Amino acid sequence: MFQVDLNCDMGESFGAYRMGNDKDILEFITSANIACGFHAGDSSTMRKTVMLALEKEIAIGAHPGLPDLVGFGRRNMDISAQEAFDMVVYQIGALYGFVKAEGTKIQHVKPHGALYNMAAKNRELADAIAHAVYKVDSGLILFGLSGSELVKAGEAIGLRTASEVFADRIYQQDGSLTPRSQPDALITDEQQAIDQVIRMVKKGKVRTQQGNIITIKADTVCIHGDGAHALRFAKKIREKLSRDAVRVQAPSR
Repeated sequence: MFQVDLNCDMGESFGAYRMGNDKDILEFITSANIACGFHAGDSSTMRKTVMLALEKEIAIGAHPGLPDLVGFGRRNMDISAQEAFDMVVYQIGALYGFVKAEGTKIQHVKPHGALYNMAAKNRELADAIAHAVYKVDSGLILFGLSGSELVKAGEAIGLRTASEVFADRIYQQDGSLTPRSQPDALITDEQQAIDQVIRMVKKGKVRTQQGNIITIKADTVCIHGDGAHALRFAKKIREKLSRDAVRVQAPSR
């Protein structure tokens, strides 16, 4: 039987936390990536999101990003490997406190936005992030773009990794994601998103923007919580996976 994790970026709000899609999407996912305060989120939001995830028995992950609230962590920054290490350790630690206070633990770490995409291609940054995760807790799972330098760096240092694919993104020929600045970077059609997920999970293939089919490994599927169709995508994808005899569960379970 095929098996896959469904993850979603969560807690990407501030102050008077609006649960919105977060609370509803938890019904369909198996892992939650919780923002740690740099690109989004704050102490109250982290605590509330942790509590929501625990209520639904969803695995919890840290979602560290670049220190860019205005750009939502999606703009590249010229950072050193040491800075990447420091900010990832810092953000994991922030979430760890709330998770520890509730008597549970963090399952994984998934970098956010520009930090994620930079580490997908830059091995020095990837090594720094993997090293940060390993030094905090070598039992954590590192989520990274399928085929990326981040996944390779995690494997090289001895971390368990999860190769991530995306339900709502268009791929390039080299396996990278089409930049959001391009008008056709996002998938908004429900059936197209479902078909892409099923092909990636069951066949290990995805169609690129150029129309070619490339090989891809799908351990976990990301559904962006801030997407306009996120809740419907999550529900329909979960239903389709179940009908296709794909077990949906967190990597640690």
